[in-house]
Amino acid sequence: MKNPMLEAVSLWLEKLLLISNFRLFSWDTPGGDKAQKGFYEVSSFLRGDVLEVPRTHLTHYGIYLGDNRVAHLMPDILLTLTDHKGRTQRVVSNKRLILGVIARVASIRVDTVEDFAYGAHILVNHLDETLKKKALLNEEVAQRAEKLLGVTSYSLLWNNCEHFVTYCRYGTPISPQADKFCEIVKIIIRDQRSVLASAVLGLVCVICMGLASYTTLPAIFVPFCLWMVG
Repeated sequence: MKNPMLEAVSLWLEKLLLISNFRLFSWDTPGGDKAQKGFYEVSSFLRGDVLEVPRTHLTHYGIYLGDNRVAHLMPDILLTLTDHKGRTQRVVSNKRLILGVIARVASIRVDTVEDFAYGAHILVNHLDETLKKKALLNEEVAQRAEKLLGVTSYSLLWNNCEHFVTYCRYGTPISPQADKFCEIVKIIIRDQRSVLASAVLGLVCVICMGLASYTTLPAIFVPFCLWMVG
């Protein structure tokens, strides 16, 4: 007979592995190693083009404004700490970016193509093929991006850099990557084994940490919610 505890742990590890290997959200990871040299010719970019930087688990997007400038939405914790433009305009580091995601604050900023790409290969207007939507005129796309420059709220699912460029390019803010993630979450929730796994893990927490509101309530509430929405 299988050990239910081991089966539950195995189930959760399987699902975490699935999510970790999914190209989840659209934000950049500057500060990492420049593993490969970027291949792009700035002179071939047109004002209003969507520039796309594929990464291992992420994809980052921006709107080319001309003159080696790219408008893109970037999370940045520094925006909540200072309004010193000299500091906030520096290339966003990993720590600033991750804390910005947690604080849900970002800016639509302008950087050079080199800083935007950070050594990666750039795809041009790849979203046109993926979404199969009719793009607005390039000049209108660029003007939309310029009007939105400045501090904005940030959400991995509802307001990321992909929402920004799709609004500018097609007139509707959408994020296929975020939508796909939501579909995966639905599949996980609908899997009734999730109810058993969460119940077993909740019981283990109660046994190990004792009866308390912070252990008992989640142990009951989480499996119940999963069961109701499954």
